[in-house]
Amino acid sequence: MLKEKLEPLLLKVQKPIRYVGGEYNSIVKDKAAVKTRMALCFPDNYEIGMSHLGLKILYSLINAREDCWAERVYAPWPDMEALMRENQIPLYGLESLDPLTEFDFIGFSLQYELSYTNILNMLDLAGLDPIAANRKNDDPIVFAGGPCAMNGEPLCDFIDCFQLGEGEEIMLEMIDLYQKHRASGKWDKKAFLREAAQIPGMYVPSLYEVSYHQDGTIAAITPKDGAPEKITKRIIKDFDKVFYPETFIVPYTEVVHDRAVLEVMRGCIRGCRFCQAGFIYRPVRAKSPDTLCRQGKALCDSTGYEEMSLASLSTSDHPQVEEMLDKIIDYTQEAHINLSLPSLRVDNFSGELLEKVSRVRKSGLTFAPEAGTQRLRDVINKGVTEEEIMRTSKIAFEGGYTSVKLYFMLGLPFETMEDVLGITALGQRVVDLYYSLPSKPKGKGVNVGISVATFVPKPFTPFQWAAQNTYDEIVEKQSALTHSVTTRKISLAWHEVRTSVLEGVIARGDRRLGKAIWNAWKMGCKFDSWEEFFDFDKWKQAIADAGLTMEFYASRERSADEIMPWDHIDVGVSKAFLRREYERASRAEVTPNCREKCAGCGANRLAEGGVCRV
Repeated sequence: MLKEKLEPLLLKVQKPIRYVGGEYNSIVKDKAAVKTRMALCFPDNYEIGMSHLGLKILYSLINAREDCWAERVYAPWPDMEALMRENQIPLYGLESLDPLTEFDFIGFSLQYELSYTNILNMLDLAGLDPIAANRKNDDPIVFAGGPCAMNGEPLCDFIDCFQLGEGEEIMLEMIDLYQKHRASGKWDKKAFLREAAQIPGMYVPSLYEVSYHQDGTIAAITPKDGAPEKITKRIIKDFDKVFYPETFIVPYTEVVHDRAVLEVMRGCIRGCRFCQAGFIYRPVRAKSPDTLCRQGKALCDSTGYEEMSLASLSTSDHPQVEEMLDKIIDYTQEAHINLSLPSLRVDNFSGELLEKVSRVRKSGLTFAPEAGTQRLRDVINKGVTEEEIMRTSKIAFEGGYTSVKLYFMLGLPFETMEDVLGITALGQRVVDLYYSLPSKPKGKGVNVGISVATFVPKPFTPFQWAAQNTYDEIVEKQSALTHSVTTRKISLAWHEVRTSVLEGVIARGDRRLGKAIWNAWKMGCKFDSWEEFFDFDKWKQAIADAGLTMEFYASRERSADEIMPWDHIDVGVSKAFLRREYERASRAEVTPNCREKCAGCGANRLAEGGVCRV
C-alpha cells in the first residue's frame, strides 16, 4: 500500500535513492518471524546518517539475532517531507517500508545538539505525539543514545529512556527485558520503564524530578519509584572481543564517509580540557593490530570498498601504532585499497610516521594546535609546544609536502587578544619555515590553511563551568584575525558563529529547554545544522517564549557548587577531578597525559580489573 503511494512521488524529489532502501547488504526479514522490531533513526539526512559508524554497529548487532529486526530511518529532506505530508505518507523504515508506528522501538542517535528539532519532526511525521507523556501505552518506546545523551535533559519531554555510554551490551539487555514484559501477556509501558531504569546505564527521565532555585539554577534532582540516584554509563571492557560488523550496507549514492571504517580505539589519553569525547569515552581501550587487520579485510571483502579509514580520537596514540600501521598498510597496498588516516598529533609525529603516511597519502597534512600561544595551549592542556609544531612542519616539508592545515578555536576560557593574534602569527612562522629550508620542494609555494571554530563549553569537561564568548565577542576576534593576515600563503576559514552560540545554549541546557525546542520546531525550525535552514531569530524567539534566556545557559560562568543538569549521570570521571582541572587551567598548568602519569580522574574503576591500560 505504502509502496504504491510512494513510487509516483520519487521522481519529484531531489534524490529519490534516499527513500527506497534495497541497498547491497541491507537486511530484510520476515516480520512475522521476529519478536522485536527496531527503527534506528538518525536525525539528519541519508548521506550523513549512512556515514555514522555507531548505527552501522547496532544495525548489524541487532540483526544478528534471529528474533529481532533493525531497520534504518533518516530525516527526509524538506522536498520529500512536503510530499509525504501532502499525500499522508508516514515516516517509514527503509527495509520494509512499514510505518514507524508498527515498530516496538524507535531509537535516535544524538550526535550534535542542532539535530534536536529533527527528532520532533520525525516523530510527528511518523504519526506519533513528540511529547512522551502524551503517547499511548501501545505506542513504540522512544529511546536515544550517543554522546549528547550524556546530557539529554533538553530532550526529556520527548524521550522515554536514554542509553548512556556504549550500546553493544545495553541494547540487547533492553530488548530482552522488553520481550519478557511482552511475554507476560499484560503490556504496561510504565512498568517496563520502571524496570528498565534498573539496567545499568539506562536513564528514564520521567522517574526523576528537578526543582529550581529562584535564580533559575537547579536546587535538586530527585529519583522516584526506586530509580537509582546515579546512572553510570556502560563501557565495553575487552575491546578485542566487542562485536564489530563483518559487512556494511553499500549505498547506491555517494554519502559523506563512503568507505570501510575501522574503529581503532575508544577513549583518549590526552585530557584536552575542551574535549568532551576525551572524557566521556574514558578509559582508553585499543584493538590489537591483528584484530584490526582481520576486521578491515572482512569489510573490504564483503562490501567491495576500495578505501578504508581508521577511526579514533587519536590514532597515533595507539599503543602499537607502528606495528598497526605497518600491517594495515601492507594489506591495503597489496589489495590496492586506499587508506585514509585521521588528523595527526604534532607531538608524536616522526619521520618514520611520515614515511608510513606518505605511502598512502600525498595530499596536505592536518594538525590541530587549537590555540595560537603556548600559554593558551597550556590552559587547554593541549600538551603541544611550538617547537613540536615547527619540527613537525619541517618533517612534512622536507618530506615533499607543500600544504599544511592547522585547526584552532576562538573564545577559549582565559583567552586574550594576544592569544587570538597568535593564531595567524604561528601560521606566518610556518610559512617562513618553509622558505628557509634548502630541501623544500623545488619551484612550489606553500599554503597554510587556518581553520577556526568557535569554542563551545560542554558537560563533563573541565570547562563545563566556563562562560561562552558572546556572538559580538567572537565577531570582534574574527575581525582582528582577518586584519592580521599579510600574505596569500595563509588562508583563513571559520564556521558560522550563531550556530555555535545555540549549540552552547543546548549543550548545557536543563529540562526547561524542552519547551524552547518545541517552540522552535513549531515555528518551522529543522535541519538547524545546515546553514540554508538555520534561523537564529526564530530560535531566539522560541527561547524567549519559553521564559528563558540564551545568556543564562551560554554566557554565564557557573559557581563551583552549582548543581549541573547532568549531575545524576556518572561517566566515570569525577566532578572533583574536572574542577581541579578547571582550576589548573586558570593557572595555565599542564596535566600529564595518562600514559605519563595517572591524574586520578576516576575512570579506572570502569576499566577491566579496575586498571586503565593505556
